[in-house]
Amino acid sequence: MTTTTKNNEPIITVRGLRNTFGEQVIHENLDLDVRRGEILGVVGGSGTGKSVLMRSIIGLQTPDDGEIEVLGESMIGRSEDEAKNIRRRWGILFQNGALFSTLTVAENVEVPIREYFPYIRPPVIDEIASYKIAMSGLPANAGPKYPSELSGGMRKRAGLARALALDPELLFLDEPTAGLDPIGAAAFDELIASLQKRLDLTVFLITHDLDTLITICDRVAVLADRKVIAVDTIPNLLALDHPWIQEYFNGPRGRTAALSHKEGAAA
Repeated sequence: MTTTTKNNEPIITVRGLRNTFGEQVIHENLDLDVRRGEILGVVGGSGTGKSVLMRSIIGLQTPDDGEIEVLGESMIGRSEDEAKNIRRRWGILFQNGALFSTLTVAENVEVPIREYFPYIRPPVIDEIASYKIAMSGLPANAGPKYPSELSGGMRKRAGLARALALDPELLFLDEPTAGLDPIGAAAFDELIASLQKRLDLTVFLITHDLDTLITICDRVAVLADRKVIAVDTIPNLLALDHPWIQEYFNGPRGRTAALSHKEGAAA
């Protein structure tokens, strides 16, 4: 888990969120606080709207009702210019990396820099991109390559480099270890934890990976019954008698992840 000094100050506040698709209600009266400096894991069964929640927070999904504040600013009803100024303060890694296939890795990383800081000279932008690529754990020769030339794990790191391009305060990660082998997933977890400490980031992390939750998350938010039913540390969540929580954390895969973590800590 992270060791950066944290407090209870919320950097994200969601109150009374309601999201629907047609007649299907995804969220109803959902509340959530994300504390500054923490890594918050977000879990829930299929269809509970984990990604919809993230998209609502970052402004890609307009909720039917509710209030959302990020970095002390309301995200509802903002003008495009106002929203853009807020978005500059966070970075996003989508599940598939969402890289532009016709751009090299370096060019992908440079996209947000050119958008928000068009006055920066190209040689400086190139230098910043190279630094972000190295920060994400990619080799220097990854910069000139296209996404199609990279492995799945390298594409995720390239997406992470782009998410870090603007020195964000807040990092959104949607299933960052999905599709990675256990070694690659563990290395990515270690990278996220290291970056969080070095850059004093707040991380909103959607995942199904129990190892990720146990290894790097300070707290876990559980989505069920159309809302966040609990936000707490894993030991405290295990004390709750909600059937989904017990099945998720105490099922065969849950016990395996917990055992592996204990054995790793003992070693």
